[in-house]
Amino acid sequence: MQILLDTHIALWALSDDRRLSAYARDAVSDPDNAIWVSAASIWEIAIKHAFGRSGIPFSARKAIDYFDQAGYQLLAVQPEHAAVVETLPPLHGDPFDRMLIAQALTEPLRLMTHDQTLATYSDTVILV
Repeated sequence: MQILLDTHIALWALSDDRRLSAYARDAVSDPDNAIWVSAASIWEIAIKHAFGRSGIPFSARKAIDYFDQAGYQLLAVQPEHAAVVETLPPLHGDPFDRMLIAQALTEPLRLMTHDQTLATYSDTVILV
């Protein structure tokens, strides 16, 4: 399975956070699954870390290194992804999350999230 991790799921997986469900933990660690992290998530981490937001335990630069060490693949934001954002219904206002769902639908990838609103975009979203 090709899985795109929502930012908080990616951070939880890296830090072995107890909020990560057993299903998500198993899916992320399954060698048969390709795990992806979006450049949009790196951008979100950079912004929130720079402003000292809680829940962002390390910088974007460290996150890239950790994602690489974990074997996650990085997904660049492409013009096609950006164009799909405007076609999405206004169910979610967060621009990072809107980009992630656009990327998941375009590639296609399964988006793994804990955000119930994101799950309303498609039945391909994995809500954990």
